[in-house]
Amino acid sequence: MVRIVSDTSTMYSTTQANEAGFTVSPLSVTIAGTTYREYDEIDSKTFVSIIQQGHMPTSSQPAIGAVEEVYRSFPGDQVLNIAMAHGLSGTYQSAVAAAELCEGDADVTVINSRTLCGPHRYMVEQAVKMAKENKTLEEILERVNFLVDSAKSYLIPADFGYLRRGGRLSPLVAHVGQIAHLAPVMTQTDDGTQLTIASVRRGFANAFKYVKKALEERGIGEGWRIYITHGDSPSSAELARKIIGEAFPFTTIEVLPLSPAFITQGGPGCIAIQVIHD
Repeated sequence: MVRIVSDTSTMYSTTQANEAGFTVSPLSVTIAGTTYREYDEIDSKTFVSIIQQGHMPTSSQPAIGAVEEVYRSFPGDQVLNIAMAHGLSGTYQSAVAAAELCEGDADVTVINSRTLCGPHRYMVEQAVKMAKENKTLEEILERVNFLVDSAKSYLIPADFGYLRRGGRLSPLVAHVGQIAHLAPVMTQTDDGTQLTIASVRRGFANAFKYVKKALEERGIGEGWRIYITHGDSPSSAELARKIIGEAFPFTTIEVLPLSPAFITQGGPGCIAIQVIHD
């Protein structure tokens, strides 16, 4: 039997994942001197409210020992870990290290999703569906690898300061961008390991229109899925859904709140627009 495991980049809590038929190892966030397992011990709205009190968060990947324990809980089964993008988190490295510790005791395959959040969630859901249909590991890997190659992500932060702290913008550029109400549009590099600036637009609406045009140029349409995820900013997410939806009326669009660990990177109010082949 193939067992699917992953992490909370999928935007599933441990309970929700168990109910859906797979297992996640939670990422952790630390804020105001306390460390929480995201979803299980803190939700995004509470997390953002603490940030707004003036506290800066950090995040960390699942502990190697915890991931190893998950692997060892499925003796005799094949385990497939579809991990968050290598380079954007240490989660993939932890998944691989835990698999090496289990060598000879557990049959583990780790795959780098090269993405996170919406597309990552869909890959795992598809893998779980196929596992329930008793598909082989090879069949599941073929499907997941196809999806990996199709995914594309854009991130629009509301706060330039998070990009500055992450080393992606100089303090001067971040300051000018913030006071001029500019919206940077970040995208993943082709290998998925880094975020880079694709464009800078005045305001969220213009940033969303830039992404809409970029998706049109990629040939996105029927047969694709679009995820719009937000850092506790449902109104901005709804604006993005409206602008994107007008261009892709026959495409499935799902709007979801981001996890605390991703908000740590993108900042409160950030919007991610992501696509993956259906």
